Amino acid sequence: MNRWLAYLCLASSMALVGSYVALSKPLVAAMPVFLLAWLRFGIGGLAMARWLRKPADEPPLTPRTRALLFLESFLGNFLFSLCMLFGVKLTTAVAAGVIMSAIPAVVAVLSALFLHERIGKRSMAAIALAAIGIGLFSLTKADTASSTADTWAGMPLPLWGNLLIFAAVVCEASYVVIGKRLTQGLGPKRISSLINLVGFVLVTPMGLWAALSFDFSSVSTSFWLLLVFYGLAASVWTVWLWMTGLKAVPASQAGVFTVMLPVSAAAIGVLFMGESLTGVQALAFGIALLGLVLATLPGREPPSAH
Repeated sequence: MNRWLAYLCLASSMALVGSYVALSKPLVAAMPVFLLAWLRFGIGGLAMARWLRKPADEPPLTPRTRALLFLESFLGNFLFSLCMLFGVKLTTAVAAGVIMSAIPAVVAVLSALFLHERIGKRSMAAIALAAIGIGLFSLTKADTASSTADTWAGMPLPLWGNLLIFAAVVCEASYVVIGKRLTQGLGPKRISSLINLVGFVLVTPMGLWAALSFDFSSVSTSFWLLLVFYGLAASVWTVWLWMTGLKAVPASQAGVFTVMLPVSAAAIGVLFMGESLTGVQALAFGIALLGLVLATLPGREPPSAH
């Protein structure tokens, strides 16, 4: 595949993730999270039913590949969806966007731990900038979805939301690292359909439990249309685009394109959902993005260890 086409696939995938992270806020306001996640995987499964069939030229799935597929779905689909949906319910799309700007830095850390890549001084500085940006944003305590008077276990609900969004960041970074290994033996369509199937199985018990007490007649037509977009974007388009681009781009280089996730999430929140950025929040966002630029600019970073 042409390298620039791969870049376009990666950028488009993360832009779509950012858009549905922001647009999921009205969805979680109208439907329980477990039911929403279950319907998302169900919509994706119907759209990708043909992709489940094993291609003739695909090697048999080894126990290691099966384990990686499970982890890819459990972390990148199941836990990411739950952490993101619960988190965005307690905080704002702008806050989610700023926190998710740490994804490339977390990818670098996980790549060092599991792919044995060395982290140079510039990458360490980038990680520090991302952490400073996120910390500065958390200290503003402005533009949150819930009042800071609302607490759970002694902590404000918006802080819980921010912590859940960061957990989603770790899940997404794991998705990047594991996905690179999966693309070495499986095609993008096959990976997309298999990890969606695993996610559907995992969330089905909780989804059915939530469905039994939910009044489906209260849901508007516009909600269903948004839900279909969410299901297709989250389960089909973003995964296929990402895996397609990842086949031609190293995992460490692909990490830069996750910057499109927080940018698009924040843009949707500001442009279409009535949210706003204060001066300090904009500064925090800028510091976090500077960390991303520093981590991904071409330079003389130490080579990966083998």
